[in-house]
Amino acid sequence: MEQENAYRFVIVTGMSGGGKTEACRHLEDLGFFCVDNLPPVFIPKFAELCAHSAGHIARVVLVVDTRSREFFDTFLHVLETMDKAGQTYELLFMDADDETIIRRYKETRRRHPMAPNARLSDGIRRERAQLARVREKATYIIDTSTLRKADLKKKILALFSSAEGSPMGINVLSFGFKHGVPRDADMVLDVRFLPNPFYIDALRDKSGEVPEVAEYIAKWPATREFTAKLDDLMDFLIPQYIKEGKTQFVIAIGCTGGMHRSVYIARHIFTFLGNRGWQATLEHRDLTKNHPAAPLEGERP
Repeated sequence: MEQENAYRFVIVTGMSGGGKTEACRHLEDLGFFCVDNLPPVFIPKFAELCAHSAGHIARVVLVVDTRSREFFDTFLHVLETMDKAGQTYELLFMDADDETIIRRYKETRRRHPMAPNARLSDGIRRERAQLARVREKATYIIDTSTLRKADLKKKILALFSSAEGSPMGINVLSFGFKHGVPRDADMVLDVRFLPNPFYIDALRDKSGEVPEVAEYIAKWPATREFTAKLDDLMDFLIPQYIKEGKTQFVIAIGCTGGMHRSVYIARHIFTFLGNRGWQATLEHRDLTKNHPAAPLEGERP
């Protein structure tokens, strides 16, 4: 169940080597539309277009830094113009101490934009001085000097994940083992132990979404016990993954053909998650591969 996100326009800037790229990746994982290195002069018009896009572009990130030649001449003026016009934005300033930035540049062997032909320390000093006023306007400042990647991710999630619903997207996917296990699955559940409607002539060509098939699978004690334990597992696991900052979780449920049991259990999980208020999508990957014109191979009961 997709949830509508409130409009947010975030400008990411800061020291070169401060972690802007990594922050942008985490924001993309949260569903933000990211634009890198947009010249500052275009920011107000771009913000206006996004704000009037009827919700099509509701969460936007712009990365603006000293790679733009006109950065220092126009960026601060652009921000002040947006303030006067009442345009809504959030300014995230990524920072790190000089020693950390020097180490990062030596590891990547890249040139600093403020010192392409001079000492790295000179470029850092010039950039820090010229960014001082921009830093003062920041809505948020993150110093990454001592942060691990996982810690930065948690900070970004805390600041920018949606206030409503779960910040983690959950994909519930049914599949058939004979068609291959989904390669992007985080968790794979094998439900081939459940009673199989394939061996009931009236149910063979109907999917697990059909009420009579669902009723057949649901009536067995093994199914009832399994779904109860599964509900408990979801109640425990989902908050733990959200707490750890996971942004995407794919639950794959497989039976042999991907038509009956896996479809039923995937629907059960999807409904359960929705009732708990967690954002989820449902997909039956192999359902259309089991066409009545091409009879299924016998499945293990």
